[in-house]
Amino acid sequence: MKKILITGAHFTPAQAVIEELKKEPQTEIVYIGRKSTREGDRTSSVESQVLPSLGVKFIPIIAGRLQRSFTIHTIPSLLKIPVGFVQSFFFLLKEKPDVVLSFGGYVAVPVVVSSWLLSIPVIIHEQTLIPGLANNVSSWFADKIAVSFPKSGFNGKKVVLTGNPIRKEMISENQKLVNTDIKEIISFAKKQRLPIITVVGGNQGSHVINKSVEDALKELTEIGCVVHQTGDSKFGDFERLEEKRKLLSNTKHYLARKWINASEMGWLFDNSTLVVCRAGMNTLLESCYFEKPLLIIPLPVKEQKLNAKYFQKIGNAMVLWQENLDETNLLENIKEMLAKIEGLREGAKKAKEIVIPDAAKRVALETLLLAEK
Repeated sequence: MKKILITGAHFTPAQAVIEELKKEPQTEIVYIGRKSTREGDRTSSVESQVLPSLGVKFIPIIAGRLQRSFTIHTIPSLLKIPVGFVQSFFFLLKEKPDVVLSFGGYVAVPVVVSSWLLSIPVIIHEQTLIPGLANNVSSWFADKIAVSFPKSGFNGKKVVLTGNPIRKEMISENQKLVNTDIKEIISFAKKQRLPIITVVGGNQGSHVINKSVEDALKELTEIGCVVHQTGDSKFGDFERLEEKRKLLSNTKHYLARKWINASEMGWLFDNSTLVVCRAGMNTLLESCYFEKPLLIIPLPVKEQKLNAKYFQKIGNAMVLWQENLDETNLLENIKEMLAKIEGLREGAKKAKEIVIPDAAKRVALETLLLAEK
């Protein structure tokens, strides 16, 4: 029996690898992660909700991080850092994994460092073009570094190119069989020959994007059908948008969901005209797999800005910087994209070439090989 402990804040690729690892006989998977969405928000994290349904034991820990700016959460977050190390050390001793697989983020750092202290082999996965602070720190304690792009910012014999895992439900033929409210709005849009605009703000949603969509909702639903993953947070965006939908003259043109599962998301991306999203690499690459033009609204951080520029250069995306985001600019950018959609589709075909479809299998194999050693 092999026991694999997975950790990290980037749950989408982690889920894809879990699905591959579960195919292996005599393999047990445990996940150490965050219980809530973010600091100051008690909304349960996606991983804490999804993992039990996958038959994976989920262990929440209290982890702190170094923040880019000073807020009311800065000091409490710093005080949580030693707590996270103590908890990680304890759970590693209790679970006794054969290998630790990390998907980055501040929650993973104490687990990786504690694993190194306990001589447990560690593999980390980097999704983006350049590593963030957490993976930069973790790389010093890792035995192997799986990267998504050839030029990843890491050097040395530890590095192996695997690509970024895509959830199997997204690319399975079965995802075309979904029969939900999402399929209803897609079918309606196709009958009416309306463009289908998908808005996703990452697993947790994006309040600033949600607010701009809300302010432009009347105009957006006049030019097409909008499917919107709002996330679930303290801002109550989903509930507010649901109320605004009821006031629309064309209610069939808008669908809001807190969460869209992988099979539905695959079907949705496959049928969308364009996707409005953050610059998280998971969403970008999943959209590229389905050859979709992108309106990217990156978080105002270095990694996401670089991701956005990378795809803009390929030619499948336009970028709307967050500091310029409002209902007017959102609407104008979407209209501009629809006007030049054919050219963007050509760029989207090129963008698909960077996707490694079997990335989840590659990461799973590298993890199992490290466990054997």
